[in-house]
Amino acid sequence: MSRAAAATIHLAALTANLARVRALASRAKVMAVVKADGYGHGLERVARALADADAFGVASPQDGQRLRAAGFRQRIVVLSGFDEPGDLPELRRLALEPVIHHDFQLELLEAERPGPAAPRLRCWVEIDTGMHRLGFDPEALPGVVARLAELPQVERAPILMSHFANSDVADDPSNARQMQRFDAAVAAHDAERSLANSAGLLHFPGHAADWVRVGGLLYGISVIEGRTGGELGFHPAMTLGTRLIAINRVRAGESVGYAGTFACPEDMPVGVAAIGYGDGYPRHVASGTPVLVRGREVPLIGRVSMDLVTVDLRGHPDARVGDPVVLWGRGLPVERIAAVAGTIGYELTCGMTRRVAFVEDWTLPDGAGAG
Repeated sequence: MSRAAAATIHLAALTANLARVRALASRAKVMAVVKADGYGHGLERVARALADADAFGVASPQDGQRLRAAGFRQRIVVLSGFDEPGDLPELRRLALEPVIHHDFQLELLEAERPGPAAPRLRCWVEIDTGMHRLGFDPEALPGVVARLAELPQVERAPILMSHFANSDVADDPSNARQMQRFDAAVAAHDAERSLANSAGLLHFPGHAADWVRVGGLLYGISVIEGRTGGELGFHPAMTLGTRLIAINRVRAGESVGYAGTFACPEDMPVGVAAIGYGDGYPRHVASGTPVLVRGREVPLIGRVSMDLVTVDLRGHPDARVGDPVVLWGRGLPVERIAAVAGTIGYELTCGMTRRVAFVEDWTLPDGAGAG
């Protein structure tokens, strides 16, 4: 028998979220970013639900291998590009599109001798307009494009892209600077362009350009502080749940859990749910963190352990052993838990461990289906 902890992946939510992104993106093509194992939701299952995307964005050639092995024929963009000469034949074999962001990569391409029958690489070029992580200085772009144009093994007219550093804050002045630098850098080049990520699409739809690269919104996770994905019109794609495996009556003054961080203010029922940091639930959340027991919100109490959490059931006298428990997802936005944990929803969904069972579901919250 398996543990009760399970992550239900709502595939219809992914499909509906992609449709909403398309509506927001107008005529722009949509790259569905599925890196980090589909933000923890499972790469192949996410790709099935997002099969209408124009391309998939991954972090490594290995993710591209997995998608091709699963039969996906969409364009696949390797957002971190390649790191060594041995990557190049595999990129060609699998028709993966690397992002070129450093002179080192250009040198590898220039040193390569793939042969006249080898397929050409379709490349993207990243411009550093202010993130200062990856990318060429805007002033270097003409030289980069010229070097690529001299290589017969590379397709002409690479797609030009950049990445917002703080697009989740709409009025941050760095956003306007980045848009201006990008526009100036690409103005002289007849090429497709990509700038907007999830928050960029919401805040600056006029800069959707030819491609939008969307991650969090596809999974129903907010990219704007203080807002949930649901408030932005997106459906959560993961519900993390388990069951109550015990209800204990604990006397006033007695403590609950490791280190006695919670003392019972009165005689009270304490529920025990089968999930913990060994499953990916954050250990450092404090007493008071919301949990749903059979659809009713109750506070977590005591310290999260490897396998178990405890909850205050004084406000839920009808709770019974075996009742379903939701840690985040439908009815309890992951953003609320992330705020308590001092992180973002992405980190929580990406943090599921191997002992969590994954269950696929094709219904939307209103009962509608897809797929």
